[in-house]
Amino acid sequence: MAAHKNLDIASAQNAPPISQPSDWTRRQFVPGVGFGMLGLGLPEVLQGLALAGSSNGQSANARPRVKRCIMIFLFGGPSHIDTWDMKPTASEEYRGEFRPIATATPGITCCEHLPRTAKWTNKLAVIRSLTMSNYGIGDHHADTYYILTGQRPDRSFFVEGIDRKPRADDWPCLGSAVASRLPVNPDLPSVVQMPALSGEVTRYINPGQFAGRLGPDWEPLLVRGELDKPRELTAPAFQLPAEMDVRRLSGRKDLLGHLDSWQRLAERPGGVLDTYRTHQQRAVALLTSPSAKRAFDISSEPETTRARYGENINGQSVLMARRLVEAGVPFVCVHWIGQRVGAGLSWDTHSDNFGQLKNVLLPAFDACFSALLEDLEARGLLEETLVLVTAEMGRTPKVGDPRTGGKGPPGRDHWIHCQTALMAGGGISGQLYGASDRLGAYPASQPVFPEDLAATVFHAFGIDPQQPFTDRQGRVQALLADGRALPLF
Repeated sequence: MAAHKNLDIASAQNAPPISQPSDWTRRQFVPGVGFGMLGLGLPEVLQGLALAGSSNGQSANARPRVKRCIMIFLFGGPSHIDTWDMKPTASEEYRGEFRPIATATPGITCCEHLPRTAKWTNKLAVIRSLTMSNYGIGDHHADTYYILTGQRPDRSFFVEGIDRKPRADDWPCLGSAVASRLPVNPDLPSVVQMPALSGEVTRYINPGQFAGRLGPDWEPLLVRGELDKPRELTAPAFQLPAEMDVRRLSGRKDLLGHLDSWQRLAERPGGVLDTYRTHQQRAVALLTSPSAKRAFDISSEPETTRARYGENINGQSVLMARRLVEAGVPFVCVHWIGQRVGAGLSWDTHSDNFGQLKNVLLPAFDACFSALLEDLEARGLLEETLVLVTAEMGRTPKVGDPRTGGKGPPGRDHWIHCQTALMAGGGISGQLYGASDRLGAYPASQPVFPEDLAATVFHAFGIDPQQPFTDRQGRVQALLADGRALPLF
């Protein structure tokens, strides 16, 4: 391992490659399919066609451990050293201002500003060796794609950088990929994302959060919310116009049926009209489903419950996520959003890292995450619900971001070489997986890649991600190109 000196953006560009453990044989693509096709940018929206298989793609040899998943994506990249992988014996310029506290699990510590979550570590796997050293780029755009899909960024991300837009031929987000292999409930969406699209607070919409080549049938249903209106988190599809009753809605459904035959003649397969029709049909189904409307009605929650999750848009989104999985939605992803502070945005703490974490970010996360685990456990749902907390990067081990020019309170820069992820549910008990080196710069043991996180999620659902599907271009491929499930369960 390289000596730890000048740990800044320059060293990030020259990081040593991370070797895979020798007993991890890397899975390969279905023969004839590789990464060369990823950058084609095909305009068609590809729709996945499930092949015959046991339980819609679930492995006959794997016992499903969970039925549902909540993914909390901390967009921006929290500092692992100031949260779950603290280095109290390092010099102050590395360890920072915070101190570790003991938790419910001997051997696991966490930041002093996570006291509620500390009580739940007996249900957590703390993965301290997540890395993207070999394949990540170091910007939010490409690395969001890598984490959310489990697929390495292709050449287009290096060529186009942050201008690389989502494409219909992208690999699907993990939620869409999982849902495509599970039985469909006609009364509920298969995948929900809230409270915004990742990256839309800037002019960049991050690739990797869409159904991509699986097609519009598996596109996440977006539930929108606003930072300054946390109690107005709603699914727009459920807002019927005052003059529109169910009878008139049914009439419009019939009209859609008549238009459908015309559309099949007028459009190209997988074109824009096909996408529009799919979402229209989905909206009609959800608008007339009492169970769906109940699941999304967060206003029915007691005031004490809403307060436990936090009176902010991210906390209320986590509360709605709990309601949705309780109703039977298979996959819900909460994309954390926040306001710009100094040079950073939310968890992207280029400046005022410690002030933002202490006063805003950690208290908000601590409240909603601990409340989620508490409620899932009390309702008997934690055993069948996987909870995954991750982000697209960590932060530099050394405090001080050169991009701020020394102005304002100190922060930490982007760091893709080591970060921490959390998993709970499905029988997971308190444990550490992997370790970073003495400064939190690189994995010291058991390196974990994003594709391994994805493989672990598939494994928890009892899904074989190597079972092929055929897209509308006639290509036969696997849902996951690489990766091996972690032995956490």
